[in-house]
Amino acid sequence: MDRVGFIGGSDTVKIMQGDWLELWEIKTGRAQGPDLSDVLPVQLGIWTEAFNINWFEDRMKVRIDNMQEQFRKNIGTIPVKGMIDGKLYGLNQIIECKHTNHMNSMDAVMELYMPQVQTYCEVADADGCHLSVIFGNSRWESVFIERNKSYFDSMWSVVSDFWGYVVRDEEPIGCDAPTLSINSISVDQMVKRDASKDNAFVDAAHTYVENEEQAKLFEASKKSLKDMVAQDEREVYCDLLTVKRAKNGSLRITKRSKK
Repeated sequence: MDRVGFIGGSDTVKIMQGDWLELWEIKTGRAQGPDLSDVLPVQLGIWTEAFNINWFEDRMKVRIDNMQEQFRKNIGTIPVKGMIDGKLYGLNQIIECKHTNHMNSMDAVMELYMPQVQTYCEVADADGCHLSVIFGNSRWESVFIERNKSYFDSMWSVVSDFWGYVVRDEEPIGCDAPTLSINSISVDQMVKRDASKDNAFVDAAHTYVENEEQAKLFEASKKSLKDMVAQDEREVYCDLLTVKRAKNGSLRITKRSKK
């Protein structure tokens, strides 16, 4: 496929990963894109896409249409092409299907493909994208990622820098792409927050970590004490504490006051 003269959704992923030189060679016609016909993960993703959509429709009780719809749009001075996997019938939402290894996580998949997801939302003018992911052959997950203008604008500034090298026919040397946070992007109507500078949160986190083993020991000893109360015993005690049985059968441990 001729990939000269435009930026595609998968290109944005490479750009944000910092893989500029190889992509620049492709976009300037100096090299052909890699032959992916024998790359198992790529082909597996292609062949499982129809199943992925069917599975999503069945689990989410929706209908997908506009499958493989292509979009062309100029964003600023950059010609952009995008092909969505489908659109939810009656909703201004698209779907993007992925197949990854069983050890991967949804968070990692979102981090990697967020540039592509937000680009497709932009070219399709969609409110958001359902990321439907098959992990190996044992797990499926789906999240709804809302369109986020702030992230897109920051990401597109980096894409524009790359495109400048293509237009100028200038080899990109020593170019680094910044790592953009996706914390503020709503995923299933929730965001993520870095509390590293929240003193109260950090203090509580230190307390939690430092006392985790003691907490485990406490829970184990509480269970042991309750296990030692026979079914016909309403109370078992010593100088330190008492274990009493309530009328509903539950056991409560109370420390005994020192006289």
